[in-house]
Parts: sequence; C-alpha cells; structure tokens
Amino acid sequence: MKLNCDLGESYGAWQMGQDDLVMPLIDMANVACGFHAADPMVIRHTLVLAAQHKVEIGAHPSYHDLPGFGRRSIYHTPDEIEALMLYQLGALEGMCRSEGLAVSYVKPHGALNNDMMKDKDTLAAVMKAVRTFREGLPLMIPVTLGYREHQALAENLGVPLLLEAFADRAYDDQGQLVSRRQAGAVHEDPELIVKQALSFARQGGVTSATGKWLDLPADSLCVHGDNEAALEAVRAIRTALGKAA
Repeated sequence: MKLNCDLGESYGAWQMGQDDLVMPLIDMANVACGFHAADPMVIRHTLVLAAQHKVEIGAHPSYHDLPGFGRRSIYHTPDEIEALMLYQLGALEGMCRSEGLAVSYVKPHGALNNDMMKDKDTLAAVMKAVRTFREGLPLMIPVTLGYREHQALAENLGVPLLLEAFADRAYDDQGQLVSRRQAGAVHEDPELIVKQALSFARQGGVTSATGKWLDLPADSLCVHGDNEAALEAVRAIRTALGKAA
C-alpha cells in the first residue's frame, strides 16, 4: 500500500505544508501544476526533493482557480476539460525533463476531482486527456462503491486506474467521503487513522461512519502533512504499514 500526498502547493511568499518533512515518508507526490497553487520555483524545488527521496511524481491538475485553491467548481465543456488537463500535464512534464524525471501518474485536485466523480462526461474527458498525453499513463481516482464501473470506463478508454483511499476521512454508506461540513468528517485521533489505514491495507475496505462494512480496494492511501499532527499521523501510518508488511 503506497502513501501519496499533495505537495508543491506553496505560491511565491505564501507557504503551504511541510514538504521537506513529509517527502521522506511517502511513496508518491502529487505535484501542483500552477492552476490552483505552485509557481515554477516551487515546482522545481518539489521535483528535486522528490528525486532525492526516490518518490514517484504525479501531476496534480485542477481548475484554473488560484484565489480559491482549486476548490470551486467551474463549468467547462469536455473539450475544455481535456485542454486544461493537457496544458498542466505538459507544463509539469517539461519541468520534470529539465531534472531528468518524468510524470508517472495523474491525480486531479479539488473541485475537478469531485466533479469528475459525480459526472461521467467530466470523468471521460479527464481520462481522454490522460490517454492523449501519454499512452499507459495511470489516472488516480478516489475508490467508491462504483469502482467497477469506473474501471470499466477506464478500460474502454485505455487508461490504467489507481484507486485511492483516505486514512483520515470518514466514509458514508455509499462509499463517499463524509462532507467536511459534518462533525466527525475528518479523523483527528492518530490511533483511529492508523486503524483505518490498516483496514484498507489488510482487509480491502473500511467501516462507514454508521458501522457498515464497505469493500473498497485501494492501491494508495492519501495522507497529509500540512501540520505537526498530520505529520505525526503519517509517521504512525508508515510504521504500522511497515510492520504489517
């Protein structure tokens, strides 16, 4: 079970996260491409850091929404979705090449990620962009109870899928993340976070907020390192998964 984390999300003088501390603890870095966060210097620093720790580099594209950190839905046609994806993937790949690296997967960010999981046309547009950019390039999406349908669509379009789960988020009975607006949506207890991480890694699923078992096979766990408590949780997950192996 690989750990992935959203990184490279600083912008100019504004600092986001603790990239230098979390990078050694993860396997996959989702690097912002400039539309919701990051600038050329931030991207370059993040890539160098990932290379130092032998961490896979994933593109983390979003809607063009720097003021809203990519968390606001913006209407786009499928063609526009493909274009904004290709633009960002090309930018990050160019930066990677300058460091002798390459993008190894794609994970959409924020509202774009949420919207594609609710709308089949948007998801198809994202998949088509990934396929167009490079044949065989994997797309990472959240695992839900509809993962078989997503796998079928991806297979039909010729795009490998990576299914992602969250150790620090509560799930509802439909296998969706509980809204952050609801109490208990984000786990803060390190023991609970580690327990959920091990549940995904060992049992291929998780118990919902109401106690229902959900079969949710995941390839990667998303973790966060933007504060000291989150960083300690990542360390605990890393240790627990190491023992589990």
